[in-house]
Amino acid sequence: MTVTVRQLATWVEGEVVGDGERVISNARPLNEARSGDITFVEDEKYMSAWHDSHAAAAVVNSSVPVNGRPLIRVRDPLMAFAKIVQHLHGITHPHAASIHPTACIHPTVIIGAEATVGPHATIGEGTIVGARATIHAGVSIGMECRIGDDVALFPHVVLYDQTTLGDRVRIHANSVIGADGFGYRHHSGRNIKVPQLGSVEIADDVEIGACTTIDRGTFGATRIGLGTKIDNLVMIAHNCQIGKHNLLVSQVGIAGSTTTGDYVIMAGQVGVADHVHVGDRVQLGARAGIHKDVPADSRMLGAPATPDREQMRIIVSLEKLPELRKDIRKIKHHLGMEDE
Repeated sequence: MTVTVRQLATWVEGEVVGDGERVISNARPLNEARSGDITFVEDEKYMSAWHDSHAAAAVVNSSVPVNGRPLIRVRDPLMAFAKIVQHLHGITHPHAASIHPTACIHPTVIIGAEATVGPHATIGEGTIVGARATIHAGVSIGMECRIGDDVALFPHVVLYDQTTLGDRVRIHANSVIGADGFGYRHHSGRNIKVPQLGSVEIADDVEIGACTTIDRGTFGATRIGLGTKIDNLVMIAHNCQIGKHNLLVSQVGIAGSTTTGDYVIMAGQVGVADHVHVGDRVQLGARAGIHKDVPADSRMLGAPATPDREQMRIIVSLEKLPELRKDIRKIKHHLGMEDE
């Protein structure tokens, strides 16, 4: 597909600087762009790469100066570039409503208008599927589930009984929502299972990555708040209450009955103990170990986690330990003290 810079600017509602009639044949990231391609420059730290690039044009913000090649100025270059890629590559995700003949759907299931059910998907008794939902191949949906409008369930997602999904929820391949929580009582020398009788409720606009697990509540619901985004390989245990617009990065593990406020960020491999509350707007650095409540607006690092400035001082001090040990040995030698 061949278009001009001016046409691309129209697609993303951007301002053209330079030759708007320059012909563009493809869109590629900065490190891969060739002659005839358009790329994007998010901010000034990529300026040298932009100058060295063979790209014919770029999508930029207002801080990137002109260097002779045409620019499209927008508020968010990344999102504008993504839209251009979709147009140029024809990625429009057409929605062709259909129910594959190999799908196994209980007669009591209600399926909304323009929904699609793929090969070998199963939908249990009493479940309601919203309008324009897309159920991909091999998805397994239990009994009495509620699935909102415009939901996408990718291949081999499993929803246990009584799972509720809001509108526009996206769950990627092989994730399991609503499995039993890990609850046992030690009795007479044995670990006896505590019945897991609750459910999972996921609010509107939540996205869940591949191979993530969210356990059902013991008696009530495990809940994921509006707009929260969950990466691949995340574990959320029973009875957790996750707030709105959280970001949970890969391999985060959250133990049972933990709650989070809104706009919480947990970086990769964060571990959170059970019955902990993490306040609004908290940021937890990679591999942080959280064993007690975290006040709102905190930034924490380390295991056990401490405020980030304190943890940085600890890290700097640890780097100096070998030299400090040498100094102590010299002092002990000078004082005639033997090393223990």
